[in-house]
Amino acid sequence: MATGTDEHGMKIQRAANAAQQNPKDFCDAAAEIFMNLAHEANISNDHFIRTTDQSHREAVHYAWHMLSERNYIYTSKHEGWYSVSDETFYPESAIEPRIDPATGRKNMYSMETGKIVEFTSELNYHFRLSAFRDRLISLYKDENPNFVLPQMRHAYILQQLVSQPLADLSISRPSERLTWGIPVPHDKSQTIYVWLDALINYLTVAGYPFIPGLESAGGWPADVHVIGKDILRFHCIYWPAFLMALDLPLPKNILTHAHWTMNKRKMSKSDGNVVSPTLALSRFGVDTMRLYLIHDGGLMDDGDYSNEQVIERYSKLLQGQLGNLLSRVSSKNFDVGDAVLGGAGRPWAQAADGNHFTIPGNIGLGQPEWNLTEDDQLQIAALFSLPLQAIEMIENRYDVPGALKEIMKIILQTNKYISEAEPWKMAKALNELPVELGGSEIQKLEQELRKVIYLCAEGLRVAGIMLQPFMPEKAPELLNRLRVRGDKRGIEWALKVGGDMEYGQDMTKSKFVLFPPLEVY
Repeated sequence: MATGTDEHGMKIQRAANAAQQNPKDFCDAAAEIFMNLAHEANISNDHFIRTTDQSHREAVHYAWHMLSERNYIYTSKHEGWYSVSDETFYPESAIEPRIDPATGRKNMYSMETGKIVEFTSELNYHFRLSAFRDRLISLYKDENPNFVLPQMRHAYILQQLVSQPLADLSISRPSERLTWGIPVPHDKSQTIYVWLDALINYLTVAGYPFIPGLESAGGWPADVHVIGKDILRFHCIYWPAFLMALDLPLPKNILTHAHWTMNKRKMSKSDGNVVSPTLALSRFGVDTMRLYLIHDGGLMDDGDYSNEQVIERYSKLLQGQLGNLLSRVSSKNFDVGDAVLGGAGRPWAQAADGNHFTIPGNIGLGQPEWNLTEDDQLQIAALFSLPLQAIEMIENRYDVPGALKEIMKIILQTNKYISEAEPWKMAKALNELPVELGGSEIQKLEQELRKVIYLCAEGLRVAGIMLQPFMPEKAPELLNRLRVRGDKRGIEWALKVGGDMEYGQDMTKSKFVLFPPLEVY
């Protein structure tokens, strides 16, 4: 996994000048902030790539040489509408006039990003992007119809390719105007276009230029690029064309996501509605923010951020559902270890219709057959089906928000199950039953109590295992509370319903609160 900072270009150059800083010093400070943020957010990236790294500079120069040798680069005068913010030229068909509400002035704007564009004329190098239009159309129509996800954005890119010609791409800027970037090899009068430079970062972290015979050793081609919806053209048209020109394999998928807004408006420093991720992590906790951003963020539609919604998710979903369920199951009134011994290791069987289950006894372990109610059937069905659905969403669609919702359904279902089964009433009845009632009635009630507690504990165990990537601090705490061994926390154990026969033993009866009251300041 790689993340990092794109540090070259006119936008950075202007920002550094405005801050009265050397661009490299300006970027060093910014990169440190993002590296610290990744650490604070518990993001386990393998690489943090900076486009000012020497290894990246060498990779970009090598790619330029390869493109030039293959005659994909030529010089020409370029005129067009340029966005400093987007670092790209836009054709006439992609811009429109608008009135700036703050100044009343009429400007030209990019229709795609809403950024101001300026008319620019200059001599620079071009990439023969037009030569790859047919290959790109073939990629999107035939070779990989799921190349870009979600499908609506794949269809959008294909429509763009089919409906209009693909113009060659300006890939350098005069160094008299843009000094902050990687110089064109053997021509210091030109600076390499920031998006050609930046996109090569994916190859840099994989060890490009590759050693012959070891091209895939560094992980290329990537399984997936994860990008925002505002940079579709660069990643979904320019980048595949660059790779085709370099005769390199394409990433398997490009996953595009929506944005976060505030009060339904795009976050902007000038509007004062930008959320500080560092402050949010400090206020609400790492796992709370990870869960909220994944649960309420979207691939298709923008999410609208609010602190009140974060607090609500913590209160209702984490405290009210997950934390409350763990407190109920690990109550001193119940013996989870005894319930696990009574329920695990049975030859769980699923009926041919896929909806009903039987849980025969295990004579060797002295376990009688369980009598399953309709509520039991629903709980067991959830334990079997929801983890598989979550895995399918991630493996086939990279739908991480959808997968998290499936995992949380396990908790919601288990809470519903325990509320309807009311095992606390069973425990109270067992304590109050007269001895003369007879052993068979007591055994029957004890077995019913074990069954309910076991099916609830399994819900917690399965959900806890699957929540580890989402909540890397709280999920292990939950599993520790259940005494799930460290070597039985892999995803395969979430799919082994009834398979872990050892957890729950010697659970402490001391009070434990997984999600304490939130102290918001």
